[in-house]
Amino acid sequence: MFMQSPGQMQTPGQAQINMSLQQKAMYLTGRPVGISLRNGQGVSGVICGIQGGEVYVMQYLYATQFATFHYPLNQIQDILPYPACG
Repeated sequence: MFMQSPGQMQTPGQAQINMSLQQKAMYLTGRPVGISLRNGQGVSGVICGIQGGEVYVMQYLYATQFATFHYPLNQIQDILPYPACG
């Protein structure tokens, strides 16, 4: 059985960092997130779901308009939940 040495043990925060992007997206579905893309751009919105290796995100456009965009998992660097206010 493999045991981690004390220096390699993960804190609860580190465990979330080590989740795969797909697991992270599934966990954060329905929540507002920031998505860092590999090309250096960033987007924000609410994750609607994951299908066919792509993350579907509802984003605000303007006035009363929203649209769903999809991003391939291999183009995503990281997904971060919005922090709490205050």
